[in-house]
Amino acid sequence: MFLSRKQPRETDQQTGACLQIVVVSPFLDRHHGTELCIIEQIERLSSKYGWGIHLFSQRVENVNGLLTEDPKRTAAGFIRWYRVSDIPGPHLLKFLWWFLANRAVRKSVLKRLEDRPLLVYSPGINCLDATAITVHIVFHEFYARVRDELTLLKVPISRWPVTLHRKLYYKLIIALERHIYADPKVRLAAVSKLVSAQLEKHFGRTDSVVIPNAVDTAIFNSEARLACRSVSRQGLELDDSDFVVLLIGNDWKKKGLDQLLRALAIIETPIQLLVVGNDDPGLYRPALRQLRLEGRVRFLAPSADVLSFYSAADAYVAPSLEDAFGLPILEAMACGLPVIASVQAGASENVLDGATGYLLRDPMNHVELAELVRRLAGDRSGAQKLGAAAAQYVQASVSWDHNTSATRKFLEDSIASSQI
Repeated sequence: MFLSRKQPRETDQQTGACLQIVVVSPFLDRHHGTELCIIEQIERLSSKYGWGIHLFSQRVENVNGLLTEDPKRTAAGFIRWYRVSDIPGPHLLKFLWWFLANRAVRKSVLKRLEDRPLLVYSPGINCLDATAITVHIVFHEFYARVRDELTLLKVPISRWPVTLHRKLYYKLIIALERHIYADPKVRLAAVSKLVSAQLEKHFGRTDSVVIPNAVDTAIFNSEARLACRSVSRQGLELDDSDFVVLLIGNDWKKKGLDQLLRALAIIETPIQLLVVGNDDPGLYRPALRQLRLEGRVRFLAPSADVLSFYSAADAYVAPSLEDAFGLPILEAMACGLPVIASVQAGASENVLDGATGYLLRDPMNHVELAELVRRLAGDRSGAQKLGAAAAQYVQASVSWDHNTSATRKFLEDSIASSQI
């Protein structure tokens, strides 16, 4: 419906014509890995390659060059935001509204555009008519890992409404994955080899393109982290002698927080833990009391100054049960922090075990995790060497320019295949 039959054109900022695409994402900000990736991509596609981006979202923050009015007909390289309405309510209801509302808004807007966008690009499942999708998580795989935790008889009655809601939401996404990802006409990019393998396993897709996420090393680097370290630790009232581990992310259960708490409880050294993200700390208060970790674990709200969290830490720990990528792992490495990364996190593909960090083979094994944390805390000099090697690797091997170049080719190939 939204596809033009014009041939795609190579453009740059000096030409008047520009290739135009639709991007569909419920929100964009720099606090979430998936959304940050899309921001970095569309900013470069518009500024470096002269593409026109028609962005349909409910909320957008910190996107350079964002327009809320139509660009001039001859404009080359722009990001035009069309706001999609939101409603209050539980996540499942909000998702259903978003799914229907963004379709209605796009249909209305695209009717009046003289130059029709060539494709619809979506990070994950946001619509039924996407031509190209970047897959950041495969819910078929994730649900298999958390199915037992969603059994009503295994959770307190007070948690039944939340558990049932989560189960219904996951079931809906799984049904949509089955319908969309199995369609060979939809081009798929995976953020890691892990996700690519899952797409083949569940949907028989052997044609997905792997395009790993990246990190901005101008912001995340060892020098910047060390320059902020004293102020960051003082602000959190941490002593110089404290060994501090950090975990950043939402959906803490999926991020492996339960296993991390159990691991810290059996480590003799009183290690401090900072947990950053949007989740409910109240769910973990009973566990903190039971494991005698009160006073050693702090839950912090996300901040635009993400570097301050890395500056306060001595190590980054990511025992994810399922994480298609896990951008904080890469950011921590860029900052020169030693990392422990679950092999179930896509970003672990950047960790050379024992050289640029440690790999957690079984994220459900808190004893294995405890041993790795104990190893870092017991050899701070060795931990610093791991961090330095990690920073050197990221500086040499990872960039958003490379990511965007690969994404550009993926999208151009998607346009070409849709016109055959």
